[in-house]
Amino acid sequence: MKKAILLIVFFISFFFASCEEVVDVDLDTAPPKLVIEAAINWEKGTTGNEQTIRLTTTTGYFENTIPTVSGAIVYITNSHNEQFNFIEVKKTGQYVCINFKPVIDEQYTLTVISRGSRYIANETLKSVAPITRIDQNNEGGFTGKDIEIKAFYNDPADADNYYLYKYVYPNKVKSTYYVDEDKFFNGNEFFSLSDDDDLEIGNEIEITHSGISKQYFNYMSILVSIAGSNFGGPFQSPPATVKGNIVNVTNKENYPLGYFSLCETYTVKYKITSK
Repeated sequence: MKKAILLIVFFISFFFASCEEVVDVDLDTAPPKLVIEAAINWEKGTTGNEQTIRLTTTTGYFENTIPTVSGAIVYITNSHNEQFNFIEVKKTGQYVCINFKPVIDEQYTLTVISRGSRYIANETLKSVAPITRIDQNNEGGFTGKDIEIKAFYNDPADADNYYLYKYVYPNKVKSTYYVDEDKFFNGNEFFSLSDDDDLEIGNEIEITHSGISKQYFNYMSILVSIAGSNFGGPFQSPPATVKGNIVNVTNKENYPLGYFSLCETYTVKYKITSK
């Protein structure tokens, strides 16, 4: 009986083993593209003098590391031809400026020279309305049992304003982003809203509001609609290629990924209580 059982197990194992076949999947590998992470964020109430720009390249789907780009020339100029140089930190692909001068509604031009190509982008630094109060609702959501957080601010009435909201939750690896425009609440009090259904008493969340330009609003609207609001940030690889505002003036066909943005930001941390 034992021998019969062993023979049956042997033949079953042999059958499944003979059915296994290694399939090699050929994935088309496109030439690497330069990725320029140039988000100049000026936290309200600070000098904003220290800023960082990161240069990397795209890589294969199964690669675990992101290649950095060293040896580039990186600088930003304003409308008065003041130049702010970004110096690389020990071949890390991180380029740092320690004397940047942020000015609201000032126009800036980014220049990156790397591997024989010159990349240019233009953008305007936009202001943001400060967060005035946080409202917590412990009976929110469809079930009436979720904790909802609203961060209120007073939208200025003298201009068209565009916003980027960022929520950092303790139970999520990635931040949540979404954008807004004041088309329907111009000059009134408005708010951003948390979207985490698993918030609990004692959690601390970080909320950031950024004032952004119309063109950056359009870019982020597309990016969020493709990748969803819960993603790593404006420079993480989305499911489809989204062109930013940076142009390769040496070879326009070989465009980079990423975006040059300048935003005034306002950040608060809020700890959820039992009310």
